[in-house]
Amino acid sequence: MTHRFAVQVYYEDTDMGGIVYHANYLRYIERARSAWVRDLGIDQNAMREGGVVFVVRRIEAEYISTARFEDLLEVTTTVAEVSGVRLTMDQEVRRGETRIFAARVLAVCMNARGVPVRLPAEIRALSA
Repeated sequence: MTHRFAVQVYYEDTDMGGIVYHANYLRYIERARSAWVRDLGIDQNAMREGGVVFVVRRIEAEYISTARFEDLLEVTTTVAEVSGVRLTMDQEVRRGETRIFAARVLAVCMNARGVPVRLPAEIRALSA
């Protein structure tokens, strides 16, 4: 399953050179992950109220090309691995056919004490 999320590059996303500032790619992929979780039917506000949140444990990122003001980008999110407590996703940012950015993201769920807990059933089911 591949989730797709559209991103418009705004002026505020760019640096003095007129290209997307490197940290904003992390924002783009975070928005895409949030949209993907919402589209799975998971209410992150309800999770948080229940004392459980998603936490990014690791990101491996590769900056391949550049994006600029007013570019229309697409973030794809694909599940690479799922266990009871770990979710690994591959995410890419593209402008048309041009690959701009790629990341492998490891996320876990943690309770209010910072202890890892099981992922929501909707996500664990993706490993089946």
